[in-house]
Amino acid sequence: MICAWKELLSILPSWLVNKLDDNSSDTLQELRLRLGMPPQLIHQNRLQWLDRTVSADDLNFCVNTASRYSPWAAQSMAQGYITAAGGHRIGLCGTAVVHNGAMSGIRTLYSLCIRVARDFPGISQQFQHCKGSILIIGPPGSGKTTFLRDLIRQLAQKETVAVVDERCELFPDHYLTGRSSLDILSLCPKPVGIDILLRTMGPDTIAVDEITSAEDCTSLLQAGWCGVRLLATAHASCVSDLRNRPLYKPLVNTHLFEHVLVMHRDKTVHEERMFP
Repeated sequence: MICAWKELLSILPSWLVNKLDDNSSDTLQELRLRLGMPPQLIHQNRLQWLDRTVSADDLNFCVNTASRYSPWAAQSMAQGYITAAGGHRIGLCGTAVVHNGAMSGIRTLYSLCIRVARDFPGISQQFQHCKGSILIIGPPGSGKTTFLRDLIRQLAQKETVAVVDERCELFPDHYLTGRSSLDILSLCPKPVGIDILLRTMGPDTIAVDEITSAEDCTSLLQAGWCGVRLLATAHASCVSDLRNRPLYKPLVNTHLFEHVLVMHRDKTVHEERMFP
C-alpha cells in the first residue's frame, strides 16, 4: 500500500497535523472539516472526533494550499471538488455562486470532505488477462479509481495505454515509476481528451475515470467502434443497477463493454456478465 501522506499533511493546518495519531497514515480514509465543528476522522474500523473546532481560516487554508492557486482550480471548484497533490480529492460545500443556472464557484466554504488517496499495486492482477473493453462499477468509496490505476499500469507493460486524467487523481506524479507504454493527458475534459488521444497518440487502449455525462458516453462509443479497447469506471452497485440508469443505456445497449467488474466497499471485486 502506498499513500502520499506528506502531500496530505501539507494541505492541513499545523494544529490539525499535530493531532493526527501515529496510525493515521495507514488507517485514515476520510477527513471531514465543518465550520464551527470538530474535525471528523473516518478510519477503516473506527470514527474519531478531535477536540478543537474548525474555523473559516482552516477551510480556506486547505483549499488555497491544495489548489496552489492554479488556473484550473476555479473550473474544478465549479464542479464541487479540488484534487490536491498526491491525488487526494477534496469535496466542497458552502454558498454556491450560480450563473445562468449552473454553479460557477463557491463564495463561502462551510465544509470539506478530504478523501485520502491510496495505491495498492497488484490488486487487479487476476483481471489483467481479460480481453476486450472493461467497465469497473461500484458505489462511492469502493476503490474504483485505485483498481483502474493498477489495471492501467499492468496493461501498459504490454500495450500502449492512453489516459484522460481529468482530475489528476489517477496518476499524480509520485505514482509514475518504471518503464511502461503509458501516455497521460491531465486536466482535460473526457470528451475532448478521448478525441485528442484517439487522433494523435495511436493507443491500443484508452482509459477514463468516472463516466458522468451523456457526452462521456458518446465519446466512448465513438472511440470503441474505432477499434480501441476501453477502460472506464461508473457509479452503479451491480449490472442490474447499471442497466436501469438512463445515462448508461447507450453503453449497455450497444454491447460496448465485454467485462463488468463490480467493486464493493470492503474492496473486494467480482465479475458480472453484462448480458445473459
